[in-house]
Amino acid sequence: MTAFLRVLAVDDEPPALDELAYLLRTDPRVARVHTAGDATEALRLLRDTDVDAVFLDIRMPGLDGMELARVLRRFARPPAIVFVTAYDDGAVDAFDLGVTDYVRKPVRTERLAESLRRVAEARVIPAQRAAMARGEDDPTIPVELAGTTRMLPRSAVRWVEAQGDYARLHTSDGSHLVRVPLATLAERWADAGFVRIHRSYLVQLRLIAELRLANSGYVVVVDGTELPVSRRHTRELKDRLVRAAKQDWNR
Repeated sequence: MTAFLRVLAVDDEPPALDELAYLLRTDPRVARVHTAGDATEALRLLRDTDVDAVFLDIRMPGLDGMELARVLRRFARPPAIVFVTAYDDGAVDAFDLGVTDYVRKPVRTERLAESLRRVAEARVIPAQRAAMARGEDDPTIPVELAGTTRMLPRSAVRWVEAQGDYARLHTSDGSHLVRVPLATLAERWADAGFVRIHRSYLVQLRLIAELRLANSGYVVVVDGTELPVSRRHTRELKDRLVRAAKQDWNR
């Protein structure tokens, strides 16, 4: 499961805030957790930081959680709102505001996981459904771009570079780090034309402009960038390129 959700936890009680932040960080869907001790601090943080969801207490001094939720609804891109409270007397007003969920304290891990599932579905599923409605066989990958979760189509990926347990997806206009091992992508994307050329690189076969011998061995050229080809993958890559060329000629 790829981490892609950026969330903000808001609570005026430090122990409760620490516990909520800890539970959020343990969920594999959560990429980053910000914290705020009151609504004012939360708004100050949100001026410079985009988040997908705000998990907040209702009863807080000054601007309370309900009032903060009303402010958040007026954002150009309002985050999902999940109330985390010890009381249930605000549930009706909360759902009138269109909140994603209402969680009672003490917070249980499985209950928080359900809230995060709802948040993820609200953020990701609409984009996937839209692609399906257009008849596209082009799965999307959630990536972070300037604090915003963007749905990146697989067809935009030119090559992939391994970075430990992560993979960096290179596109024509930049790159994006996702928490998926390169080996996993190599297996999942094989039918889409991606080939392993090195233990650290996966490339889209149709985008290879050159395969040539360099001082340190073979390299391929994709979008003007040279990528190394390991000795163990050279023969297979040559065969794949020849077969692809023959198929093009026979069309």
